[in-house]
Amino acid sequence: MSNNLLIIFFIFTLSIFISIGFKNYYLKSDISGAPPYGESLEDIPPNNPYDFKDWVRPNGPPKVGLQAGHWKSSEAPDELYRLRTNTGSSGAGKSEWEVNHDIATKTADILRPLGIMVDILPATVPPQYWADVFVAIHADGSEDATTTGYKVSPPWRDFHGNSKVLSNYIDQSYPQTTNLIQDPNITRNMRGYYAFSYWKYEHALHPMTSAVILETGFLTNPSDRQIIINNSDLSAQGLAQGIIQYLEIQKLI
Repeated sequence: MSNNLLIIFFIFTLSIFISIGFKNYYLKSDISGAPPYGESLEDIPPNNPYDFKDWVRPNGPPKVGLQAGHWKSSEAPDELYRLRTNTGSSGAGKSEWEVNHDIATKTADILRPLGIMVDILPATVPPQYWADVFVAIHADGSEDATTTGYKVSPPWRDFHGNSKVLSNYIDQSYPQTTNLIQDPNITRNMRGYYAFSYWKYEHALHPMTSAVILETGFLTNPSDRQIIINNSDLSAQGLAQGIIQYLEIQKLI
């Protein structure tokens, strides 16, 4: 091979590595918001291990848990060790956990003046965590920068039926406030989200917690970033309104 051909081959190979590195650095597109190892419906035991017929809601004010997805994931316990290296998506110089935490904080600021107790939770939830409402807040990512939209989902199995009700309220309020379209691609990683898997992990939700996971938008889409980064108050308002409507229907506020 002549020197000229060697030089051309070297430049071509280098350009490929640079292109791949650029894409991975700016998009992190191989990792979407929810950790990529959700449980399938078939993985979930068909029988409920808890006896709910005598379960009574604890006394106290309405309680909401807002999980900032991927926040403090490096501190996950051994049973959730896979979370430690899952940093989620990124865009415009922002890591996903920063965006999630910002929206969680602003949502809490709307709810607390109404007498609602709010916990802002990291990637690891406390063992058998219970709340009237739990929302795992995430932001999505895609190799295709034109992919856009939000999505919200309850777990595969919703033993008391209220998670689906909560999901429906958020599904109405969030797009009304943000003007984001709905992405219909509800994934196994969302429905089988690890925090929903009380039957598998100690650090998971109590099954009587009404729970959803919300993908607020795509960090890899410039238009979505205008909302979830630059106008995150809108995301917080849309989420908070759905939560408030649900709590009102439950006669908790």
